[in-house]
Amino acid sequence: GLFSAFTMPGQGVCVKDVPAPEFIAAYAAQLKRAGKVELPKYSDLIKTGTNRELAPYDPDWFFTRLASVARKVYLQSGTGIGKLRRSYGGTRHRGTLPSRFGKSSGGIIRHSFQQLEKLKIVEKAENGGRKITKLGQTDLDRIAAQIAQVKPM
Repeated sequence: GLFSAFTMPGQGVCVKDVPAPEFIAAYAAQLKRAGKVELPKYSDLIKTGTNRELAPYDPDWFFTRLASVARKVYLQSGTGIGKLRRSYGGTRHRGTLPSRFGKSSGGIIRHSFQQLEKLKIVEKAENGGRKITKLGQTDLDRIAAQIAQVKPM
């Protein structure tokens, strides 16, 4: 299969071994099914950043963002709100003025961190930012393994 080239026989599959879009979609679906996530009160009204014109079309966009944040923290420990604001930011179109970079909304990322902490997926790191918990790591690896089984190429 596709993943046999990357992993030694008898070794598990981790988040790095599966394509990001598939992992994020699967984890978002699982978070939604679990029903333990509290959506921000304003989640149906807000844009995801100042550089956006419209709110997300997908009604489940917050679960997708949660999954994406969890994956980013898994891949790089010590990731904080500021780093993710840059990561989720993009081009700010300013009409006739030249475009500039616009950061994403920090409140959404902060709420995501708080929800993931409540689910014991991430915890605060000693020197700032957040890191993945042991429970969070096994949780995310389990979903990655399910994807690897479903899609051997």
